[in-house]
Amino acid sequence: MNENDRAHFMARVSREMEADLPELSLATEEALAACCRILAREGHESGLAGQVTARADQPGSFWTLQFGYGFEEATAKRMALVDEDLKPLRGGRPNPGVRFHIWIYKKRPDVQAIVHTHAPFASALAATGKELKTIHMDGAMLHGTAHLPEWPGVPVADDEGRIISAALGGAKSILLANHGLLTAGNSVEEAAYLAVFFERAARMQLAAMAAGGYREVKPELAAEAREFLLQPSIVRGTFAYWARRSR
Repeated sequence: MNENDRAHFMARVSREMEADLPELSLATEEALAACCRILAREGHESGLAGQVTARADQPGSFWTLQFGYGFEEATAKRMALVDEDLKPLRGGRPNPGVRFHIWIYKKRPDVQAIVHTHAPFASALAATGKELKTIHMDGAMLHGTAHLPEWPGVPVADDEGRIISAALGGAKSILLANHGLLTAGNSVEEAAYLAVFFERAARMQLAAMAAGGYREVKPELAAEAREFLLQPSIVRGTFAYWARRSR
């Protein structure tokens, strides 16, 4: 197949997916609750650790799960609306660890939602000191994942916000040493999509390391696959399937 044929079929597939996988009609708090339940089903829960957030309609305000509820208990009514100082505007108090999310939102106007979890395989990889690598096509949407090599401590103060947001830079995902994963999406659906595949990619990398090592995907092919797999139609179609499965 020559390059013109490849471009033709890539464009055709993209058009067809855009037509076949429609926009989701979910309010932000409903999407965030579905995100939580998806994460719970995927094994991301770690007691009350980890958080999900999303920008709300009112500037400087954010939705997040009320502190005290686990991911599997999430509903739209259990979402709290908070300001930039984490003071409740509606609903209960947030997880205090959400504070470092605010730093990312301030630096990254493109980010609409953040997922941070202590998922077991991502946490195990974080303990090795190694970065997440692109070793399989199924993890290519995470190509270019950032890495914070040192744990700055419990993320309830502003120092952690400065450190983590700086380490994330312009990336959509980051592995936090001795901590866990974080994804920053342009929608709740994208943040959840990245988080689920992050944990799966970490599991695969650890398995490959245990088997003797891995071979990375060529950077140019990984970058091409990342753009393809981050198409909104693929993201929302995958999220919709996971949401149906997690009801």
